[in-house]
Amino acid sequence: MGRIDGKTIWITGASSGIGEALTYQLDKKKCKLVISSRKEIELQRVKANCTHQENIEIISLDLSDLNDMPEKATLAFSAFGQMDILINNAGISQRSEIINTDISVYKQLMDINYLGTVALSKAILPYFMKAKNGHFVTVSSLMGKFAGPQRSGYCGSKHALHGFFDVLRMEHEKDGISVTMICPGYVQTNIDKNALTADGSPQEKHDIENQNGLPVAVFARKMIRAIERQKYEAYMGKKEVMGIYLKRFFPKLLHRIVVKSTE
Repeated sequence: MGRIDGKTIWITGASSGIGEALTYQLDKKKCKLVISSRKEIELQRVKANCTHQENIEIISLDLSDLNDMPEKATLAFSAFGQMDILINNAGISQRSEIINTDISVYKQLMDINYLGTVALSKAILPYFMKAKNGHFVTVSSLMGKFAGPQRSGYCGSKHALHGFFDVLRMEHEKDGISVTMICPGYVQTNIDKNALTADGSPQEKHDIENQNGLPVAVFARKMIRAIERQKYEAYMGKKEVMGIYLKRFFPKLLHRIVVKSTE
């Protein structure tokens, strides 16, 4: 793809965290942006913080409303008459042991993190195919490549994204469509504070690992570079990134390290 400057980009989960940081970074690059989340008031705040507000369109979006995705895709495409990149950033996390977790929590995680992202991507896919150009950028997690205690549903939903988007890349490379999977480690956002507990209520506190993670603005800059390079997968974090390579070459060692770290 080369430089991202001036591209038309749709960002989900743009009202906070990584999505908000990306909005500010891409605004500086004079991109035309469609920003979405469930929280329209927060999206208005994010837009107000941008320099080129005339290049920003707000579309409210709830990924759990799967049937709404074709209509939302039409609105997003018509905002600027084209779409170059869809950044699937919205999602939720989890902090609860399997034995205690209500099945409704797993359903919510899959509906939002996986099925909602799939439905939105399928809705924008025909526009990319017609243009013979398009780039799906999906924010997964290092937990989409290996696992950690109290994140069973979150890991499952993120692992599923890799399977789906690997196939999408294979099927539609011929149509000029690219796929990049972004795998964050610990980033200083509220994803841990909003993580679902066993009964579906939010954790409402930060994990020390996230507090010591990458600053969100630093992460956003790294993510933009990965998008420009059209990487298949990009792993971003601190020492936790080593888990990718331990999982591949020394899975039993990774198991022991992760279990010991949670004792």
